[in-house]
Amino acid sequence: MNLTNDYPLLKDIHSPADVRSLPKESLKALSDEVRAYLTHTVSISGGHFSAGLGTVELTVALHYVFDTPTDQLVWDVGHQAYPHKILTGRKDRMPTIRTLGGVSAFPSRAESEYDAFGVGHSSTSISAALGMAIASQLRGEDKKMVAIIGDGSITGGMAFEAMNHAGDVNANLLVILNDNDMSISPPVGAMNNYLTKVLSSKLYSSVREESKKALSRMPSVWELARKTEEHVKGMIVPGTLFEELGFNYFGPIDGHDVDVLVSTLENLKDLTGPVFLHVVTKKGKGYAPAEKDPLAYHGVPAFDPTQDSLPKSGSSTHPTYTEVFSHWLCDMAEQDERLLGITPAMREGSGLVEFSRRYPKRYFDVAIAEQHAVTLAAGQACQGGKPVVAIYSTFLQRGYDQLIHDVALQNLDVLFALDRGGLVGPDGPTHAGSFDYSYLRCIPNMLIMAPADENECRQMLSTGFYHPGPASVRYPRGKGPGAVIDKALTTLPIGKAEIRHQGGRLAILAWGSMVAPSVEVGKKLGATVVNMRFVKPLDADLILELAKSHDAFVTVEENVIAGGAGSAVNEFLQAQSILMPVLNIGLPDAFIEQGSREELLALSGLDVAGILAKIEKVLA
Repeated sequence: MNLTNDYPLLKDIHSPADVRSLPKESLKALSDEVRAYLTHTVSISGGHFSAGLGTVELTVALHYVFDTPTDQLVWDVGHQAYPHKILTGRKDRMPTIRTLGGVSAFPSRAESEYDAFGVGHSSTSISAALGMAIASQLRGEDKKMVAIIGDGSITGGMAFEAMNHAGDVNANLLVILNDNDMSISPPVGAMNNYLTKVLSSKLYSSVREESKKALSRMPSVWELARKTEEHVKGMIVPGTLFEELGFNYFGPIDGHDVDVLVSTLENLKDLTGPVFLHVVTKKGKGYAPAEKDPLAYHGVPAFDPTQDSLPKSGSSTHPTYTEVFSHWLCDMAEQDERLLGITPAMREGSGLVEFSRRYPKRYFDVAIAEQHAVTLAAGQACQGGKPVVAIYSTFLQRGYDQLIHDVALQNLDVLFALDRGGLVGPDGPTHAGSFDYSYLRCIPNMLIMAPADENECRQMLSTGFYHPGPASVRYPRGKGPGAVIDKALTTLPIGKAEIRHQGGRLAILAWGSMVAPSVEVGKKLGATVVNMRFVKPLDADLILELAKSHDAFVTVEENVIAGGAGSAVNEFLQAQSILMPVLNIGLPDAFIEQGSREELLALSGLDVAGILAKIEKVLA
């Protein structure tokens, strides 16, 4: 595909200013080219796909109407922002997205002045855009702040907290709901578009505001008029909720009609106070396979766009850690009817698809609401349930207060299955599970486990499930070393490690994903290698025994060093008044950028070569 020949409009778009220089009649053709180019580049690189296909016309309209980057667009999550990247000077580099040194998977302030706010987790856009609007207004600036949020992200409580505040401070803020899933009644079409054009026009707004001023002098009449307006608008548009939060609501409109989008945005651009525009789009728009199955095409590998299906991964009897968890969850649920499965909108990613089909009454998807997920589990545990919260390590950070106060403080029986522990690869620092050893270890009552292989993962899940109190099992993305899995639901003795390789002088204490490379290093150095298994509690007896028979310790973990598992060993030795050299190896004190998981482990010095080099340098 040739950029010059196949994209006659897009080839000359190097910034949004070039979009604004086009005649309005060209915007539909530009949208078609952006959608085709998005399909072409993602088919090369892989990445988030169907969400971006659904926001092409909206993105073109936003950059056409608003003076970006002076006016600021804040994208929620960022899955939908690939067309934005194409129009903001990054189209030539799009095939590098999510690769080492390539374009970021999500909006990044460090990458472009058009990325007003860095994102990765959801439901933050309205808060960020509101903060920008308030600060800008206090400086006397005439900037427009626009938050674009999806129907999934708006389920997060933070979004409603922000909208509640926006109505209170009356900031100049436009919130656009990109709705690609909600059922809209009446159907989106010419009538709705016409109504929204009327409702967003300057004439309507002027009459509305002047009527407020006049009727406010007659409180009883004004209250009647206000209720009548809400009642009438509530019959024709689903906006009463947002009006009650203090927003001036418009919509729903067709998010794929660029002419309607432009005219509506032009009408709304100069309105003051908080404004809410409801835009209905189709996820996967314009690419038939993605329209048919938008979930499958949400995040894709490299693929052939001429084919009607995505490439199948090679058959393997070697399951991923997520699949190990999925099988364990169904097996344990069959054995123990108290088990309840909870996920914050990550059914597929966390491996709950089969469980949700087999045990629908015991399956709870709370939407993007991690705080609620944790406290919901606490409530279930109070009534004799055995909740299992399946959640990415990076997302549990969002429910940290609830973890401490609602679960751990009350010593409630909740198991946290922490997927994506450590470096995750192409999704970058927003999705890396770099901190969970540290943020969990300081909480009283927590049992913290890290499996060295697939069989241990299954055993630890059972151990945590039967443990009377809060417990976590943390495992990485992808496959493990390929251990044979025992189908029995066996448990491990709590706080007991195992020696994987016997050596002398040097003892390497490793956790989870770092056990396999540490064994290789131990064999090269003639060192003892211990699969520690438990971050909390540590195997105190084994550490004391090793301290007597070895000259130095090395701790290895796929977690930040500060406050991590190695720090627990340091603290234990100090408490025992044992003085010996200890080298802590873990993730560096930095946010690790995107790349393949293998590339990032190597860059962090956590592959075999890196661990060996650090040991030889420090303890030679």
